[in-house]
Amino acid sequence: MRTRHTTVDTDLDPITLVATDDSITGLYFRHHVRRPDTSALGPRIPAAEDPLLTEAAGQLTGYLAGRRVEFDLPLAPVGDEFQQRVWSIVAAIPRGSTTTYGAIATELGDRSLAWQVGQAVGANPLAILIPCHRVVGANGALTGYAGGLRRKRALLALDEADARTAGRLF
Repeated sequence: MRTRHTTVDTDLDPITLVATDDSITGLYFRHHVRRPDTSALGPRIPAAEDPLLTEAAGQLTGYLAGRRVEFDLPLAPVGDEFQQRVWSIVAAIPRGSTTTYGAIATELGDRSLAWQVGQAVGANPLAILIPCHRVVGANGALTGYAGGLRRKRALLALDEADARTAGRLF
């Protein structure tokens, strides 16, 4: 396995992109709640030296600038079977939409799993790429976000601006 990382300067502060072999395996903010130890990220390299990290950095900056509405990257988040199921549902939340932990639990077949869904969402190693910022509390409240609520608000505002451009209102 060849793990490496790069840092991308963004309006949301520096973001670390991690790749293992031919897939993106991590996207972390500087003060990410569950950021792995630096030793687990592999060596830091300039994005320009790695075609996958170059592409990921370009897509991320395009997305944050409003020039891109989705990602086309090979993703390989590491997690258990339950987390993978939750992340798959989260990955399908369209831009401009939100859902709740309870709705995801219901989709999994058991509304009582809402707390576990919250734990899985919080453990998402691919923030933004798997858009966990689109998961909100039952009453629509902005609940925790591993990158901080300021970033969650900014990402939701970016999503909402794109949805309004597309003629949708909410």
